[in-house]
This record gives sequence, structure tokens and C-alpha cells, in this order.
Amino acid sequence: MDNAAQRLIVALDYPHWDEAEAVVKDLREVLFFKVGLELYLSSGGRAVEKLRELGKEVFLDLKFHDIPNTVAQACRQAVKHGAALFNVHGSGGRMMMKGAAEATKEQAQALGVRKPLLLAVTVLTSMNEKDLEEIGMYGVQEGVVRLAKLAQETGLDGVVASPREIGLIRASCGADFKIVCPGVRPSWAATGDQKRVMTPKEAVLAGADYLVVGRPITKAKSPREAALKVLEEMKEAQQ
Repeated sequence: MDNAAQRLIVALDYPHWDEAEAVVKDLREVLFFKVGLELYLSSGGRAVEKLRELGKEVFLDLKFHDIPNTVAQACRQAVKHGAALFNVHGSGGRMMMKGAAEATKEQAQALGVRKPLLLAVTVLTSMNEKDLEEIGMYGVQEGVVRLAKLAQETGLDGVVASPREIGLIRASCGADFKIVCPGVRPSWAATGDQKRVMTPKEAVLAGADYLVVGRPITKAKSPREAALKVLEEMKEAQQ
């Protein structure tokens, strides 16, 4: 994948669709947008449909995590919605991820559509070693690798992980396993609540397939100008 515009996913973390729509129309060069819990719920689930009507691709970031049957049925609905990418929590375990992968494949075949990329969330980029210790989990790097390998074994297409763990994931899962990276912050932007971050250029050079960037673009004085700066930095890394 060579085109930076196909690798940048702008996170639409807005409480109302009207605000998100204005930014989407302004960001003409961006193909992919992320719909998370806030916008999905505030739009009654219609944000995905509206983005598709605008000719955009959607990363549906709802992080399904429940018993296997419930997650499998949620995955079927995500396929019906037309998401190009969506995710489940890797910590939901083997049976949950296996069922999610099977349901996604079956639903796409039944509808005659391209199968979306199904991703496992490894360790949230807002968490660090101390945070994991407090909830009795293993360290960040070990946790990311364990969950990535389990996701691959159960038929998922890739993971959502910090760009700081790209090398470990590639070494464990190979070049074809997709890595979607939040926690990407340009040098000119604040890190906010993200703790394990890289710049867009660093993340592309490290081997990320997709970069998720939200507030540095959407909260900028000129979102389009900020998006173009991120795209330019990504292109530099591809040269």
C-alpha cells in the first residue's frame, strides 16, 4: 500500500454528526474515517451509512468484547453496515475471536461483499506498564505479542496496537498481518491521553499499515491544513 491517503484514518470523535460531516467534507484528500462509540451512539448508528454515502471508507471502532455468540452476531451487523475495518478486544479470548472471524467471513459471503478487515485490540495506547500492573496483567510488550499471535491463530486479519510495538508484532506475525496504529502524534501536536506514541513519519517507517489520527487534525485551527501536513509527512517516509 503506497498511497498515504489510503493509509491515514481520521478519528471523528464528535458528539454530533453535523460537526463530523463538516470536517469530512473539508478533508477532501482523506479516504478513511474512524467512527467510535461517541459518534456511533449519538448518530443512532447512522454515521457509518452517512460516510459511505459520501464515498468514504469506515473503520468502525466499537471494540466488541462479550461472550462469543454475542460478539459473532455484532460482527455480522458490522459487515451489514458496510465497515471496511472493525475490531474486537483481543482479551476476549480464543473462542470469541474465532467466532468473530467465522461470522465476519460468512456474512460477507452471504452478502456478496468484500470481507472487512477484522482487527484485535491489543493493549490500549492510553495504558502503560503501571496501568497494567494495577489490573494484574502482564507487561505491555508481552501482552501485545501474546494477543497479536492469538488473533492471527484464530483467523483475524490484524491488530490495533501502538506504533511502538510494530517491530515485535512483525517479528511474531509476519509482513502480511495488518497493523493499525492509534497513538500517532505529529511533533507539533500535544500527546493528550496517549502514552505510547510516535510521529506519523516514525510510524510509517516502522511498518504501520494504517495510522489513526484524531485530535491533532480535528481540533486544529484548520483541520484540512493539519491533515495535509500529516499526509506530507507520511509521503516523506514512503520515499
